[in-house]
Amino acid sequence: MRFSLLFILLFMLAIAVTDGCAQGRPGIVIVEVRSKSRPVEQAEISAGDVAMITEAGGEAVLELPAGAVELTIERFGFKTQRVRVTVLADSTIRVTVDLEPEVVLKQEITVTATRTEQRIEDEPLHVEVLDQDEVEEKALMTPGDIAMLLNETGGLRVQVTSPSLGAANVRVQGLRGRYTQLLADGLPLYGGQSGAIGLLQIPPLDLGQVEVIKGVASALYGSSALGGVVNLVSRRPKQPERELLLNRTSRNGTDAVLWFAQPRTTGYAYTLLGGAHFQNQTDVDGDGWADLPGYRRGTLRPRLMWDDGNGRSLFATIGAMVEDREGGTIGNALVPDGQPFAEELRTRRFDAGLVGRFLVGSRVVSVRGSMMTQAHRHRFGPVVERDRHETWFGEAAMSGTKAGHTWVIGSALQTDLYRSRDVRRFNYTYIVPAVFAQDDYAIGSRATLSGSTRVDMHSAYGAFFNPRVSALIRLPRQFTTRVSTGTGVFAPSPFTEETEAVGLSSLSPLKNLQAERAWSASGDLGWSNSNVELNGSIFGSTIRHPVVLRRARAGAPEELEIVNASGPTRTVGSELLARFRRRDFRLVLTHTSVHSTEIDREQSFRQTVPLTPKQTAGIVGSWEKEARGRVSIEVFYTGRQQLDENPYRTEGPPYWIFGLLIERHFGPVRLFINAENLSDVRQTRYDRLIRPQRNFDGRWTVDAWAPLEGRTINGGLRLNF
Repeated sequence: MRFSLLFILLFMLAIAVTDGCAQGRPGIVIVEVRSKSRPVEQAEISAGDVAMITEAGGEAVLELPAGAVELTIERFGFKTQRVRVTVLADSTIRVTVDLEPEVVLKQEITVTATRTEQRIEDEPLHVEVLDQDEVEEKALMTPGDIAMLLNETGGLRVQVTSPSLGAANVRVQGLRGRYTQLLADGLPLYGGQSGAIGLLQIPPLDLGQVEVIKGVASALYGSSALGGVVNLVSRRPKQPERELLLNRTSRNGTDAVLWFAQPRTTGYAYTLLGGAHFQNQTDVDGDGWADLPGYRRGTLRPRLMWDDGNGRSLFATIGAMVEDREGGTIGNALVPDGQPFAEELRTRRFDAGLVGRFLVGSRVVSVRGSMMTQAHRHRFGPVVERDRHETWFGEAAMSGTKAGHTWVIGSALQTDLYRSRDVRRFNYTYIVPAVFAQDDYAIGSRATLSGSTRVDMHSAYGAFFNPRVSALIRLPRQFTTRVSTGTGVFAPSPFTEETEAVGLSSLSPLKNLQAERAWSASGDLGWSNSNVELNGSIFGSTIRHPVVLRRARAGAPEELEIVNASGPTRTVGSELLARFRRRDFRLVLTHTSVHSTEIDREQSFRQTVPLTPKQTAGIVGSWEKEARGRVSIEVFYTGRQQLDENPYRTEGPPYWIFGLLIERHFGPVRLFINAENLSDVRQTRYDRLIRPQRNFDGRWTVDAWAPLEGRTINGGLRLNF
């Protein structure tokens, strides 16, 4: 009896010990995530501190301690699911979860500017994308150009370079606008170095999205992309459309834009954009100088698309633009030296581009090519300069995917040509062959590394090797972080912000110039769910051998020269972005802080880069109902900025800009009215635009650091027929 009792006690103790050990041993849980019978990849499955991301087949494997646990399944675009399971020690269980789609803040966006054409959330390089809703909204505000579209994007600033003619370029994260490469569907249709007038000649109505790569991008696009890339992606037709937009402004401007689209039926699709844009010279402050230049412009751009559904596609486009622009003194008005000073610019541009993609086995072969030619007749008071710019571009590349790698290799050839009839000493032909390679490597489901490199052989400045490395890391709780660094190069030319405003007649021949070399780095942390997107980033860059325009040390007093500065330009800053969406309401908050310094052109001391506000911020709130219309309210803040060679002040004061847009739908007709700068901020309320005497570079005006046109109201209709 005693032996039996002892045996029972030992047996019970063994069971308890065994059970305790089993409780400590883990089990395997295989979670399969699906939606509408299809696997869902990149879904995050978490249980306590353990988290995994589903692979392409929609599965993730978790090792969890035995016992009851709650699994949380989250994926952008789907409602969050929670499932309770019991994990058995030393056992494997399978769980299938069906996610329900949810209307989210943004649609599935594919980025094309980085060559690998990945979804934006899977792209290691930080790319900011303005979707079609944002593009359409800005098309109602300024139907004739994309200046406002870019200016109201965080980290970008459209800077007027010539108040006389309204010329402007876009600065990316504080870097000068000449460093920004402007592309159309990945092609340099506006030239290798887009002129400062280019932004004002591109209507946005046929754009599907705008992709912005901030920071040095020479590893992707060569020596014209030292500061960043703006890629304008055209709309792809989804249904037959015919649309007419008519617009009139309170400052005597008129726009008429026509857009046709025919989607693919027998393999072919096409779109056609045509526009006519007019603006009268307007002297807002009554001083005899045009605060808004006058222009007459016509544009035409057909696009043809073909896709056989088996991996072969072609995209072709041609474009033509003619414009006559005039500014300066109006009528009998005179500048302080007692003479009239009129400015005129006549532009004739033609371009063509082709993109082809072909599937060869499991690899994709792509070819791209374009040409652009534009002729100018530029008048600066009594001086006339006539010239022609040409850019020829060709590229062939092959890409593929294997064992987690998505790779691209290719070669390119670009030729930039300049010919002047009046200032022939600056004629040049730059020929730049290049080879490049890129590899995106997915390390499991949590990290993706991207490396790209490019070698350019410049016919005038030698060979340049530019690498770039980026990383995407997916953190728990839907956080992601990206880091990126790279180098870049910019080949000097006679065209800077200052020479585009005053011409080349007073400029000495270029000699002994070094190419500008740059390094940049950035890091950001983001978080998003179905209604909220948050992102914060920091960035920095250094440009060595930056070129500056100054008085010639030897020669006539009015003679100018371009030289390399004696020290680098350094820039650091941060950006914050917050997007909120709830049903029909959307709110976007942005903030940018920039501190940029450079060496003074004359005295070699370090100073703040002029026309670079230290703080900018924006708040855009909108309500939109597809069948009824939209209401949008905008508030933008521009902080203090250093001014250059301004006889009236050394620093521009901060200011606020308020705007209101209302659109109402009546069947196929949409009426809209938009009010910009409701507070009527105007630079000439502070000081005169005209200088008491000409600047050393020949300009009669100070730099534009605030709006010149003041309050402007525009309205019109969009008709679908």
